[in-house]
Amino acid sequence: MKVIGLTGGIGSGKSTVSKFLAHLGAVVIDADKVGHEVFKPGTKAWQEVVDAFGQGIISADGTIDRRKLGEIVFSNPGARAKLNQVMHPLIYKQVKSQMEEYGRKGAAIIIVEAPLLLEVGWKSLVDEVWVTSASEATVIKRLKEQKGLSEAQSLARIRAQLTDEERIRQADVVIDTDCALDELKERVEALWRKLRSRI
Repeated sequence: MKVIGLTGGIGSGKSTVSKFLAHLGAVVIDADKVGHEVFKPGTKAWQEVVDAFGQGIISADGTIDRRKLGEIVFSNPGARAKLNQVMHPLIYKQVKSQMEEYGRKGAAIIIVEAPLLLEVGWKSLVDEVWVTSASEATVIKRLKEQKGLSEAQSLARIRAQLTDEERIRQADVVIDTDCALDELKERVEALWRKLRSRI
């Protein structure tokens, strides 16, 4: 079993690449989705996050409003560290347990899609690190189109993360997503073929 850690900055094309990989036959574990599960209303993590950031982050349906929480943590490194302290050990545990489960079922290739893979020290969890990368202008354009973020909001999120250079230094594979979708699909397919040949 080969485990690939897929990471990259916000708007860098991680989800698109992981969709292509899933379509090619990889098992994808999305750490963000695991995070949603981990802090469902009423869970220990939900309570800890609400205690730390106040009732103002709760939506009408009782879930945590990720956009409001994002506004707080992306503009405040201390708040972001506090959130990571609550969330990441729980998400790590869940991701590890899913990996083991897929391993028992005979999965050949597992992709762990995790935006903060390098920041929170998950490198030991994976065999290789694949980093998606795009220019700042492209990322800002994507975030405006996909999430309705202003340039200032986008830049706050970009600046709050590791730089592309820092991620690329730790990468085994770098996927430049600053291209047409068809071209990106071809790049991912080529990487997949290479990966399959090494298993």
